[in-house]
Order: sequence, then structure tokens, then C-alpha cells
Amino acid sequence: MPQIAAAGHALEYQWIDATGAANPVLVFLHEGLGSIRQWRDFPQQVAMATGCRALVYDRYGYGGSDVLQEARVGVQFMHDAALKELPDLLKKLEIENPILIGHSDGASIALIHAGAGYPVRGVAVMAPHVFIEDICVNSIQDAARQFETTDLADRLGRYHRDAGKTFHLWADAWLDPAFRDWNIEPYLPGIKCPLLAIQGEDDEYGTMAQLDRIQRQVQGPCELLKLSAGGHSPHKDQPERVLNSLANFIGKIIGTNP
Repeated sequence: MPQIAAAGHALEYQWIDATGAANPVLVFLHEGLGSIRQWRDFPQQVAMATGCRALVYDRYGYGGSDVLQEARVGVQFMHDAALKELPDLLKKLEIENPILIGHSDGASIALIHAGAGYPVRGVAVMAPHVFIEDICVNSIQDAARQFETTDLADRLGRYHRDAGKTFHLWADAWLDPAFRDWNIEPYLPGIKCPLLAIQGEDDEYGTMAQLDRIQRQVQGPCELLKLSAGGHSPHKDQPERVLNSLANFIGKIIGTNP
């Protein structure tokens, strides 16, 4: 896959072409242990359903992008991804006014980016985090134990150049005591574009309180899809409902749906 320099690091990326060249670009932002390949064919399905070209990329420290060089990324790593890396990437690839589609950490990055005033046509978030909940910290502690005692490291090694560094980039930041004060709700009133937020009732990393706070504080049109079944990956747990919801949401933005 091609790479491009953004915010001082080489990032791997992939274009997914669709028929509607004039439509806004969909930019997919992966989860905390995700990568281009872990999206599977979901970005392609959304692109084909909407006629929008799509971009998927590996953030710094993930997938085929540069391996993390620092000992720790710190608790501001999602802010860095939203306010430094993503703007530079969009500028280098000449993408203007995209529609952001984020999952988990990628969803939080999308909210920070849009809430900081960067121009976007719309934001769709799946299993977003806007504040810290005990359920999330407890699940990450469980994941840390699994990383040391199961084949999780080997499984992640299929997708990341250095699975150990990728895992600790994510887990060490979330489990840092200073991260308990992490909260991106101040960015929410700055989001004036259409927003779709999706979460499963059985999400092991967060509750519906995340969606409720988003809906109360954003300033633009906001749709919620609360799934009665499904965990932290709605697009994998209920792919048809999520794909239809995204297609309808994006269709309203680009004018193909009323």
C-alpha cells in the first residue's frame, strides 16, 4: 500500500473508488487496536452504497504505518491524531470537507476534529467515547491481561508491524491514572454538521450515556442508532442495520435521500 508523510510520520493509506466522484470523500478512522485491514470490506460496502470515494488509513503506530518511537504516547494521543495528524493528512491528499466515519478511538478523534472547527460535511461515529467510564477501564484491564496470557499478541501481529508497541500505545494511555480526567465534551458544541452516533447495548467499553451526552451538546442535526443487541463493533455485530443507517445518513448529506 502507498504511504504518505503526515505530522512527521509515514502513514499507510488506501483509496476505495466509487462512482460519485463529485461527492464528498468518506474518511474512515479505525478503533484503538484497528488498522486498514481490520475494517475488512466495510469501507468498500459504504462507498458502494453511497457512491462516495473513501479513504482508509493507519494512524501513527498502527498497521503498516511507522512504528511508535516514543516510550509512551501520553493521554493526549487522540487529540494529536485529530488536531495534528488528520489535518495534515487531509491537506496532503487534497481532501476538503470530508465525511468522517470513526469507530471507538477513531470516533472520538472524529468528534475532536469536527468540534475544533475543521470543515467537515458530516460525522458518523460508532461506539464513541466522550468521557471515561469504569466499564471501559475495566475492559481494557481485561484486554491487558489477555495480551500477556493468550494469543492476542499473535493475532494482532497479523495486522500491525509491532503488535506489542501498538497494544501498549493504546492500553498504557487508557490505563494511565491521568486519563481518568480525559473528557472531550467541550468539543461537542462546536459540531454543527449532521452527526450520526451508533452504539450497541452490550458494548463492553461504554454505555448509552456516551450517545446521550453527544446528542445533548452538539449544535447540528443529530441522529442516534441504539442497537438492542451487539457489542463494541456495531458494523460487525449488526452489519446490515449499520450499513443501511450510514447509507441513509450520507444520502441526506449528498442529496440522494430526502
